[in-house]
Amino acid sequence: FGDDFQDGVDAFKRKDYKTAYKLFLPLAEQGVADAQYNLGLIYEEGLGVPQDYKEAVKWYRLSAEQGFAKAQYYLGLMYVNGQGVPQDYQEAVKWYRLSAEQGIARAQYNLGLMYDNGLGVPQDHKEAIKWFRLAADQGDASAQLNLGSMYTNGYGVPQDYKEAVKWYRLAAEQEHAKAQYNLGLMYDNGQGVPQDYKEAVKWYRLAAEQGVAQAQYNLGVRYDKGQGVPQDYKEAVKWYRLAADQGNANAQYNLGVMYVRGLGVPKDYKEAVKWFRLAAEQGNANAQYNLGVMYERGQGVPQDNQEVVKWYRLSAEQGDAQAQFELGRMYYVLSTGAPQDYKEAVKWYRLSAEQGFAEAQYNLGVMYQEGLGVPQDY
Repeated sequence: FGDDFQDGVDAFKRKDYKTAYKLFLPLAEQGVADAQYNLGLIYEEGLGVPQDYKEAVKWYRLSAEQGFAKAQYYLGLMYVNGQGVPQDYQEAVKWYRLSAEQGIARAQYNLGLMYDNGLGVPQDHKEAIKWFRLAADQGDASAQLNLGSMYTNGYGVPQDYKEAVKWYRLAAEQEHAKAQYNLGLMYDNGQGVPQDYKEAVKWYRLAAEQGVAQAQYNLGVRYDKGQGVPQDYKEAVKWYRLAADQGNANAQYNLGVMYVRGLGVPKDYKEAVKWFRLAAEQGNANAQYNLGVMYERGQGVPQDNQEVVKWYRLSAEQGDAQAQFELGRMYYVLSTGAPQDYKEAVKWYRLSAEQGFAEAQYNLGVMYQEGLGVPQDY
């Protein structure tokens, strides 16, 4: 069967999938495992034939049952994704394991994921580490990233930032975007390496250019603060916007701040409100507070005390000291969107004061001095 199989492989490589199919089919029907595996690929991807996951599973299974390692891996994948078969993590683990034990790096990595997440097996970080390491030692970048994460967080191994950096670097040098971001973070925080903003910026940029939103945000922060790069508000805005457009709440908030202050962009309160609102609706406490400020001042929106109280409260309930103070003030002053309520004012002043907010501490003192919402107590 050698010549026919090789002709099928050659046809597949030149993307002549119909010819490849015609050559592989009779071989597969005669039990040639490699041909069965290739037929599975053809049906899974719909190459020269209508896409058919059930047919793909059929051929992968025939090949896998003969011990063909790649087919075992792909059959596991079909069970994970529920393609052509009902989703079944235990079956996926079975086939991943058979493939992984034959040294298929991707199967080793995926088996590690199953143990890491407790899918089809009891969660076991040590077992996850074992399989990640085997795949990582073969150069699998995703496994190297995950192994780095395990060392960063101390899952299944003692926490070891230097070891984390080693694995992040190996993956990052293979252009793995998340690993590039994580390596940047290690340099940013001085974990496992001396703190070095220039190196952080280098790796953030590589990840950011691949579209990693958190890297885009962090790169924006470095330009905003002038750390590792010359301060450049326009560059900061550029990277904040890219991250914000992907829904990164911190970037949306920071972009709002740039519009309020006119840094890198013309001052524009309406645009600021737009970005504060997007971040605030995702639960960003700083954005909720600042959106409250915009409503109180009537900047970019009509002045609206009810909206003020709404946004201050959402931020205050997340523990923002300034919002707690402002919410206390709204309860203290008559006609500010909240009913005058000295006890509520005291409650919020106290929460803010306990965080060290000086104005809240002063106002809380006044409440005790005047006996407002609390017994008078000099």
